[in-house]
Amino acid sequence: MNRSFGVIAVILASILWGTTGTAATLAPSLSPLFIGSFAMGVGGLLQSIFALSNIIKERKLIANHLGFLLVGSIAVSLYPLAFYSSMRLSGVTVGTVVSIGTAPILSAIIEYSSKDFHITKQWVIGAAFGILGIMLLYFSENSATSTQYSHLAIGILLGLIAGFTYALYSWSARQMMLKGISSKSAMGTTFGCGGLLLIPVMILAGTQLFDSLINITISLYMALIPMFIGYLCYGYGLSKISASTATTITLLEPVIAAILAMLIIDEYLSFLGWLGIVFIFICLVLVTLSTLNKASVSNPR
Repeated sequence: MNRSFGVIAVILASILWGTTGTAATLAPSLSPLFIGSFAMGVGGLLQSIFALSNIIKERKLIANHLGFLLVGSIAVSLYPLAFYSSMRLSGVTVGTVVSIGTAPILSAIIEYSSKDFHITKQWVIGAAFGILGIMLLYFSENSATSTQYSHLAIGILLGLIAGFTYALYSWSARQMMLKGISSKSAMGTTFGCGGLLLIPVMILAGTQLFDSLINITISLYMALIPMFIGYLCYGYGLSKISASTATTITLLEPVIAAILAMLIIDEYLSFLGWLGIVFIFICLVLVTLSTLNKASVSNPR
């Protein structure tokens, strides 16, 4: 049952995150560096405040695992800068697809290197459907997007960096939880420290924040809803399921992003794109069932 709630929490986080790319396009005068640093920075600091009592109680345990905290904090500070820049340079769909679509593979590699990842046949099949879905989404957008966005290659490279840092902070936070640190404290310290690192970027890149009400509204939405509430859900999910499973489930995010981009900002989605979405949903079902089956085996009734 706990794993079931963990899966649901990660799905909810993915839905919230899927709105960020389209929301960011509604404030085009804001730099992607500012949007990323403000959303993750403010959201991260709010998480640390929310978890302050837990952090104080567990400060000695956290101090014993500062290596994981340092790795996670640096990854948190780099992720939003790469992610939002990728979407600005290559489009919402492609930027989100590359960033989130590469994370499960990179997460599995990181976990495998630390001997935390155990491959199951169902997970492999599900991940394969997800990767194929991501590829179909990418190629469905590639020809149209390359004419609209002149820095597609750079955007894709930044997406790969975002995918790696996303996988890395998920892994480091999960490692802290496995060491006995609560999900609130692990996420609060990781994102709080990452938020502190983002403050200089926020200040330098935020000169146009108060130019319009839409800029303020979008910035606050990004910080409070997808980043604060979304990462609270994600942190809870990470305490119940592995980082590789969580990052695979978040393949739902580019699906949401693609649909919203098509409906709201008129990004084109071809038949291949829709087929990719179907494959990603198949991936979500298989990975979710794999997670629940693993729980039933380890906790027979």
